Amino acid sequence: MSVVRCHQAISLDGFSAGPNQSLENPLGEGGERLHEWMFETAAWARMQGLPAGRPETPDSAIVDEIASDPNVGAYIMGRNMFGGGHGRWDESWKGWWGENPPYHRPVFVLTHEPRAPVPMQGGTTFFFVTDGAASALRQAQAAAGDRDVHVAGGAHTIQQFLREGMLDELYLHIAPILLGAGERLLENVGEPRMTPVTVVASPLVTHIRYRIDH
Repeated sequence: MSVVRCHQAISLDGFSAGPNQSLENPLGEGGERLHEWMFETAAWARMQGLPAGRPETPDSAIVDEIASDPNVGAYIMGRNMFGGGHGRWDESWKGWWGENPPYHRPVFVLTHEPRAPVPMQGGTTFFFVTDGAASALRQAQAAAGDRDVHVAGGAHTIQQFLREGMLDELYLHIAPILLGAGERLLENVGEPRMTPVTVVASPLVTHIRYRIDH
């Protein structure tokens, strides 16, 4: 059965990005530390074309799942995650990921500013949705068919999906660090009922998959 799900890395004190985010530093100060566990995996080395030698750990299997899950048929993200600043679009901006973004699926970007779809190499097309999260979800589900929809981020988009009861699974990757400030993930989300389904732990990160009961 198709579900709406989300993977998100957070710190022990609940931040999914550090303070002072910018085009030059999109994860904020210290935010890259949230993802250091990924860089130690064999899956990351394969994705980046790096020499073999990193271990095939449970962490590596989870990176594989995030990056290339065949059960995902479409993605949703907020404008801040797509990037390019605020206000009217700079049409030259096509995301952070170069000419071949890692999604290889339709991606629906929540924004207040209209823009024509942007097709990219590798099967990714960015569609820009100006009439809200519920509309983006309907369009993503139509594009995904019987496959899942992945809410990619950022924090405000995830908060909206949680608050409005539109998320079925939340998979948190909890790095053993403290950021102290930044963008806290689980604020202003109401009181969703979340049941832990799986827990995978390593010295670098703890992965907890929650089912969200509607």
